[in-house]
Amino acid sequence: MKIDLIAGARPNFVKIAPIIEAIEKASKKGENISYRLVHTGQHYDKKMSGNFFEELNIPAPHINLESGSGTQAEQTAAIMMRYEKVLMECRPGLVLVVGDVTSTMACSITAKKSNNIKVAHVEGGIRSGDLTMPEEINRMVTDAITDYFFTTSQTANENLRKSGVGDERIFFVGNTMIDTLLKNRSRFIKPLIWEELKLENGKYIVITLHRPANVDEEGKLKVLIKEIIKNSHDLPLVFPVHPRTAKIFEHLGIVHPKLHTIEPLGYLEFNYVVEHAKAVITDSGGITEETTVMGIPCMTFRDNTERPETVTIGTNELLGTHPKAIKPAMDKLFSGKWKHGEIPELWDGHTSERIVEQLLRFIVN
Repeated sequence: MKIDLIAGARPNFVKIAPIIEAIEKASKKGENISYRLVHTGQHYDKKMSGNFFEELNIPAPHINLESGSGTQAEQTAAIMMRYEKVLMECRPGLVLVVGDVTSTMACSITAKKSNNIKVAHVEGGIRSGDLTMPEEINRMVTDAITDYFFTTSQTANENLRKSGVGDERIFFVGNTMIDTLLKNRSRFIKPLIWEELKLENGKYIVITLHRPANVDEEGKLKVLIKEIIKNSHDLPLVFPVHPRTAKIFEHLGIVHPKLHTIEPLGYLEFNYVVEHAKAVITDSGGITEETTVMGIPCMTFRDNTERPETVTIGTNELLGTHPKAIKPAMDKLFSGKWKHGEIPELWDGHTSERIVEQLLRFIVN
């Protein structure tokens, strides 16, 4: 069976890299499985992405749709139109989509409307309940037409069951992002800023912020950063600034000797910095998964999360979106009362192997 693997934004490639490796291993063993890597080609910031293709040993895409940038509707339309032409020229046996970005939804719709090609969704069933998030719309639409679901948690399984999906279509396999993390953990790279900022293990805090609710309003972002500085016990604050945030942050006029705004880091360097931090303050979902596995306290500046297991089992805590939530969280951290957390079930580095094993069963059946 030939499978189209769909990837667009950087997180997709982090999640899909181990699946590629698992398929290639199965193919070398004589299994009837192959893949075509389809890059939907949205513009991304090279500083954010770094050389992650090389870092994660991802092969060059077989196809790049070069959909470009634009509004949500423009990107969705461009991806669908270009992927439809690809499917008309060569139809795969299955389309495998990952995560919750625009390309996930767009390619799922296109596959189902092109002679009802089967769709499998890696990270199916996760929900934040927040319809103001474009990602939540992508998840809901994708799951509404997906044939097979590869899930990261029992919570995701229950979400799917509640929406009417039968157990025969749900496969609890774990988390491919953690496959990538565990495989590359010994390869993390100390960045140049480590020496430049004189960082020490467990004696600095990492900040990442990019969601519109946190960064689009200059006044709110300014108050938030000042609260973090005020309650950080004078530890260095390492802030790799997302391109979205950088445009706004430069107008705030915040200067402090302990606040270090730096350019985005590559995958191996960024995770080195996270692994050795005292804590992370973020509004990213993926980082909450990685900090949970690495045992790093994580404060998520959001009202909700599509990854509740990072809170109920892991090291993550939801703070809400009011800057005043920073002080009690920091007090808890510095008093040594932050929870230790555990690693969620099947987040063991073998998720991609389980996915490919199931794909092979689809072929047999």
